[in-house]
This record gives sequence, structure tokens and C-alpha cells, in this order.
Amino acid sequence: MSFTKRINALQPSATMAVMEAATRLHEQGVDIISFGAGEPDFDTPDYIISGAKKALAEGHTRYTAASGTKSLKQSIVDKLKRENGLDYQTNQIVVSNGGKHSLFNIMMTLFDEGDEVIILSPYWVTYPEVVKLSGADQVYVETSEKDGFQISREQLLQKVSKKTKGIIVNTPSNPSGGVLNRESLKAIVDVATGNDLWLISDECYEALVYDGEHLSLAGFEGAYEKTVTVQTMSKVYAMTGWRIGYTASTAELASAMGKFQGQATGCPNSIAQFASEVALREDHAELSNWRTQFIERRNYMVQSLNEMPGVKCLLPEGAFYVFPKISGLFGKKVGDVEIKNDMDLTKYLLDEAHITVVPGAAFGAPEHVRLSYATSMDAIKTGLRRFADAVAKLN
Repeated sequence: MSFTKRINALQPSATMAVMEAATRLHEQGVDIISFGAGEPDFDTPDYIISGAKKALAEGHTRYTAASGTKSLKQSIVDKLKRENGLDYQTNQIVVSNGGKHSLFNIMMTLFDEGDEVIILSPYWVTYPEVVKLSGADQVYVETSEKDGFQISREQLLQKVSKKTKGIIVNTPSNPSGGVLNRESLKAIVDVATGNDLWLISDECYEALVYDGEHLSLAGFEGAYEKTVTVQTMSKVYAMTGWRIGYTASTAELASAMGKFQGQATGCPNSIAQFASEVALREDHAELSNWRTQFIERRNYMVQSLNEMPGVKCLLPEGAFYVFPKISGLFGKKVGDVEIKNDMDLTKYLLDEAHITVVPGAAFGAPEHVRLSYATSMDAIKTGLRRFADAVAKLN
């Protein structure tokens, strides 16, 4: 059977593949500990669930406006002003079916075949794929662990051409957990404004910054008109399955994205929109406790990984991932198994230790693997003990 060029060019999601492999083994009775999941292990707070029940009881089960309800948009506007210092009107907001959908709207609205979009590496696995779907070409700018995954003006300018139309920025970062500092963000804004580039600012982990500070790109001088801010309900409110994300941009761009979304999907889920409105308006008391647990898990995971020979792990400043460098294990063997690359290590850990990690190659960083600490401390301790035992067998 033949398919289109666009679908043949797409790569499957590495994180979803890891989760599916873990599920299959679990169904076979294997005790698998997964470090692959990119979602909080906490339940959606009761007050949000109550908001959804209220919406159901009141009959809010019909189509809404394609780009979201006016009341949810107003709650988003209020949130952006209160927490990010950004001034928007409701006609500048587009509510969609999650962060991925928001990104797809942006790419399909802004970029054409022959355009180039800069992606900072390591990157979330979806960025290259949504750029491909627009017909544009991906241009990668590598950041380094030794620099804390920060970026300079000079690095960016080396990759800017007449075809460049945009830069995708993700802070805090998936997969590294890195938080871009003010100097890096200023460098990005300077390059973008100096070359009339769009800035796609994915800030879905904004509330999960443990060290340093989160700064929204749209707040920098000169950046507002050319920045599309992407945020989501998924990570901060433990609402991954509710599928609500949103963008803030110019009214003209929001109108264009709304037009595209209206033909692509219609409107976002009505009940999830009402629940999201409640989430944004009421005090999210659980977040403080969640942050405390994430910090404890992060610190334990980083310390444990750094105690393993051949493994080196920076302390991430945000999100809920660690991104250890594991190239020190390359060339090591046990029996007939040789660890030549990140994929070999991923398979070895699954077969030998019954734990799942995501290979760094999926994020453009093949000397690393990604582990999520959005799981219980008991699972983390058991899984890392298995990781350490498996590493100890290599020589």
C-alpha cells in the first residue's frame, strides 16, 4: 500500500514507542518501571473535575466557537497578565486540542515549502515532524551540556539564511530540563527581530522551574508582535488526557489559525474547556506540593545517576526530566551485548533491568538518554537500583 510523501517522511514518536513497549511487557507479566512518560503521575485536582461535572450537569455538551469559548479565552488572558506580565485580548487567543495541536496550527499557518525553521538541539521529538508537515526545512542549532544548554547570538546567526522564517524555543526544555537564562533569551530575540523571524515560544513547563526564573519571550522588547506563545493545561494541572492547549499571538495570526483549526478539527472538547476555565481561575494549591515532590525526585535521580561509572548528569532547572550523558558506557560489553550507542543502552536496560528510558537520538542528542521523574519515589529508587546493577555488569 502506498502513502503520501508527507506521511512517509514522518518519524513515529520515540516517547510513545517506549511507553507502548513498556505496556506490552507489563501485559505479559513483566515488572516494568517506566521512565519514559512525559506526564505528571498526579491525578487531576478535584476542583477541576468538579468543574467538568458542573459543565455536564448544565448541558455544556455542544459545539463551541472553533477557537474556544469566550470565557475560557478571558481566563487565559487574565492568567497571562497575572503570571507572565503579558497583555492580550481574547481575539488573540486560540484554544486547541493540546500543545501539539497548537504547534500544528502555527506551522501550517506561518510556513511554506522552501522556508527554514531553526530548532534548538536537543529538541522535543515533535518539533521536526510538525515543521516537516508544513513543507519547511528544519535547521538545527546544537546546544551543549557543558554550557548548560544555553544559546548565543553567534550560534544562531551561523544558521540564519534568507530562507529562515522562524525559531522554535522551548524553556524549560523537554528533554534536558534546562531553563534558558535572560542572556540566551535576549540573544534569541535580537536575532529574530534583526532578521524578521517568527518566534514560537513553547512554555508548557513554565510553572515547573526549580532554579532560576521563567521568562516569556513575548515580554522582551520588540518581540511581542513576532512571538507566538504556546502553553497547555497538561503539565501544570495534571490534565494530559483532557487535551487543551492554547496560543497567544497577534489578532491577525490568531484569526488565521482559528480559520485553519475550524476546518481541521472544529472546536476543542467543550467539557475540557469549562474544566480548564475553572483550573485557571481558582488557586492551584496542589502545585506547591507537587513541586516539592518533583524537586526531591530530581535531586535523588541526579545523585544516583552521577554515582554510576560512565554516566554524567547535570542538575536540570525545570520540567520533570533528567538527561544524563551516557557516552562513557559506549564500547562496554557484557556477554554478547555491546553498548555501541544510546539505542543499544536503551534495549539493554529494557532487557536486563526491565526499565524504560528514551534514547537521546530521538531528541538530536545521541550521547544521552532521557528519564522522567514524573513517577513515584519508590519506582525511582527501584528503577535506578536496577539501572546501577545493569551498568555494573558492563566492562
